[in-house]
Amino acid sequence: MSRKPVVLITGASKGLGLAATKILLDEFGAIVVALSRSETVELTDLKQSHTGALLIIKGDVTDKDVVAHAVDSTVKTHGHLDALILNAGILTPLGKIAEVPLEGWKSHFDVNFFSLITAVQAALPHLRKSERGGRIVFVSSGSATKGTATMGPYNAGKAAMNSLCRTLGEEEPDVVSVALRPGTVDTPMQIQIRELGATAMTEKVHKYFMGLQTDSKLIKPEVSGYVMAALALEAPKSMSGQFVSYDSEDCAPFRK
Repeated sequence: MSRKPVVLITGASKGLGLAATKILLDEFGAIVVALSRSETVELTDLKQSHTGALLIIKGDVTDKDVVAHAVDSTVKTHGHLDALILNAGILTPLGKIAEVPLEGWKSHFDVNFFSLITAVQAALPHLRKSERGGRIVFVSSGSATKGTATMGPYNAGKAAMNSLCRTLGEEEPDVVSVALRPGTVDTPMQIQIRELGATAMTEKVHKYFMGLQTDSKLIKPEVSGYVMAALALEAPKSMSGQFVSYDSEDCAPFRK
């Protein structure tokens, strides 16, 4: 059984999750269990170059049994669980609140919020016992505090995530919970915004996101991914329950 830090991360196959997974393996020497709907070429390559240090479990975070299996497999294989990074999330549906069907909201919350509860409940008994001190990193967004038009489900889901993090900070003294704003990162989600936004977003909002790319203002996944990884292993108790930005003074010790 390993005594290296063991981290379970969701949504690890691409973008921010993939960057954080690579950093945990390469720069922190951690053992990573990646829960993802798909196994990309990049994730497979990581597994081949980190034999024994990366376990990939394919499945949907909305499936309670899959999440329970991921946590159980982590502990059975490595003996313990030290951190949980909740990164899996979706953007859609886009549209005005008056127009998005209720079923769209429910589907969105199944992925972006209710899956968090499933993972937290499954992992907490093990995180409480971590010799390093258990940690949970919620990958949030600036949208949690905004009211960006046509992004109602996403805005609300991230706000609910932050609330969950705050409450865990009060309820779980032996586990550090942090919600991280990673900034606007150059990931497949941004590509989706640019592609769908022309028809689903207001012109003002779509123009804003298009401008981030054309003006080269998108953040590299490795920048925010490093903060995610470092917080998962080293976030202090004083941070528990907080919503912090990757570029804030609080996160300065966790930036490369």
